[in-house]
Amino acid sequence: MLNSKTGGHVDYIGDHMSYALEIMRAVDSPRVRILYDIYHMQIMEGDIIRTLTDARDWIGHYHTGGVPGRAEIDGTQELHYPAIVRAIRETGFDGFMAHEFIPRSGDPLRSLAEAVELCAQG
Repeated sequence: MLNSKTGGHVDYIGDHMSYALEIMRAVDSPRVRILYDIYHMQIMEGDIIRTLTDARDWIGHYHTGGVPGRAEIDGTQELHYPAIVRAIRETGFDGFMAHEFIPRSGDPLRSLAEAVELCAQG
């Protein structure tokens, strides 16, 4: 799942959850799941919490990233990650979440630690 609006992914076919879910239902295998990239899906569709809740059975992994700009997932970004993480937990998800952003702070390890702490609030 990538966005087709920014970042050089113009005309990327897997840019909407409806398309990914169509594939998941056709394949119908527990070995195939969606990597739900929150950054990309916020750009394309928004409505993150409802979407990940409705698609809970098909999501196998999550990526974070600040919108706009794929920066840290801090208070300068439009998404509130504690609420998103809380919603993910409420789906029963017990897999992994990767932090995939471009640190602006100059200290990538500090930025990562802050992202982990922010998500632990959820």
